[in-house]
Amino acid sequence: MAGVPMDQREGWIWFDGEFKPWKDAKIHVLTHGLHYASSVFEGERAYGGEIFKSLEHTERLIRSAKTLDMTIPWSVEQIEEAKRAVLAKNDLVDAYVRPVVWRGSEELSVPARNNKVHLAIAAWVWPSYFSVEEKLKGIRLEWSRWKRPSPETIPSSAKAAGLYMICTLSKDAAMANGYADALMLDYRGYVAEATGANVFFIKGKDIVTPEPDCFLNGITRQTLIDLAKRNGYTVTERHMKPEELADFDECFLTGTAAEVTPVSEIGDYRFTPGEGCRTLIDAYTREVQPARAAAE
Repeated sequence: MAGVPMDQREGWIWFDGEFKPWKDAKIHVLTHGLHYASSVFEGERAYGGEIFKSLEHTERLIRSAKTLDMTIPWSVEQIEEAKRAVLAKNDLVDAYVRPVVWRGSEELSVPARNNKVHLAIAAWVWPSYFSVEEKLKGIRLEWSRWKRPSPETIPSSAKAAGLYMICTLSKDAAMANGYADALMLDYRGYVAEATGANVFFIKGKDIVTPEPDCFLNGITRQTLIDLAKRNGYTVTERHMKPEELADFDECFLTGTAAEVTPVSEIGDYRFTPGEGCRTLIDAYTREVQPARAAAE
């Protein structure tokens, strides 16, 4: 499916309680969610037909919507069933799952209380492309010019579409400069996150990760903290100054798409992916694909 535009793919999308052919899942150009970013979403992965931490994602979707003053007219159980139905309807096993909630086109002005809340769920093939050895080469990051703003200015605990505008700007700029991604600081100058992933740093058996007080506390991030502790690492969540990066040997990103991705470079700082990254890549693979791990 590489290169096929998202609106031209084949398959079915769950749209407000019914399945629509992929190409017919459309909204009006004067939709509130498009103009005023009144939209939240989730990014989820299915491994072997099972969505990893599906319930946690659904519960966060509902919390995010409520943070933006939107009430989703479907229950947790109904959304869970809909996601499973999307995988089955599209005959998917290893896939990316994207639920999205938005306000409709009843009115177009800053106030939105009269606009209907919609929910759609799509899924498409998304296998794991890289071997551990390929991942351990690490990716290169540059520093973003954009900073994560204060939680007093944005609903930073929500996975809200509008919060990703500076992420798009940052990643596009990084890729134009030959990097894979960008690392963002927060409004105070502390290390925050990459454009769509959380960041961890390793020194021996000690791991440090930025405190998520102005950016999303990712579900994959929480999973890796637990896995690291179970594998004998000490994990500290705290504010980090950029110059502290010189004190660490390894670095990796975490996220639904990134899974566990080692980093070899952030600006002038260099890292050598090694035992820590390999251990956590293997641990995460076992966690998300237990049946496969048991068979090997």
